[in-house]
Amino acid sequence: MVLLECDNVTKNFGALSAVHTVSFALNRGEALGMIGPNGAGKSTLFNCIIGLYRPTQGRIVFNGRDVTGMKPHQICRLGMAKTSQTVEPFRAMTVFENVLVAALHGGQMRMAEAARETAEVLEFVGLEDQSDKLSGDISVPARRRLELAKALATRAQVLLLDENMAGLNPNEIDEALDLLRKIRESGKSMIVVEHIMRAVMGIADRIVVLNYGAKIAEGKPSEVVNDPQVVEAYLGSKGVSLAHESDGRGND
Repeated sequence: MVLLECDNVTKNFGALSAVHTVSFALNRGEALGMIGPNGAGKSTLFNCIIGLYRPTQGRIVFNGRDVTGMKPHQICRLGMAKTSQTVEPFRAMTVFENVLVAALHGGQMRMAEAARETAEVLEFVGLEDQSDKLSGDISVPARRRLELAKALATRAQVLLLDENMAGLNPNEIDEALDLLRKIRESGKSMIVVEHIMRAVMGIADRIVVLNYGAKIAEGKPSEVVNDPQVVEAYLGSKGVSLAHESDGRGND
């Protein structure tokens, strides 16, 4: 069953078309990978989906409802949340308080319910022992988990994960993948934007590839990473398998 659909989504900034007629669908319970070189339009597309940008044209339909142009807080309360590649928690607040804010305002819970939800989410992501620490004092991997915890505390059905593994070492990436699998097993659907191919290959059922704002490929991970057009977009040289590029990093 289709849960989220983008239909010919375009976002122009003046004469620049950052996203051009992109269409794809996310099924319920699916993990969809989204890859592409720097500047391909991935983060811009995410911002259109979540309501930070209004598309120049096209439609975004979530759970059967047209949400095109709705405000971010409205979309969040309908059941869709995004994590940011630049993690900026409320540094003067504790880890617990950061997640509590998400439960109160994103999840629209009363205080007692929000506090229970916060405690459960922090245990789920493995941050219960750091709940009383200031969010500005925790490590980068912990901040990444905090970003996930805030999204989960809204009780979102769909998570848009924008480079949630940026800055992590190989062991930390493995731990992050384990957590994403655990989140998926809990019934969540997700779109994962990553430059780390090993991470995308380790979680995605399907992959959508963007280049210069347009979709150039879509399919199973094993098919997409060996697509000559995708290899050309990433490496600029045909005949080299992208499957061997497991450590790419960068921002949109």
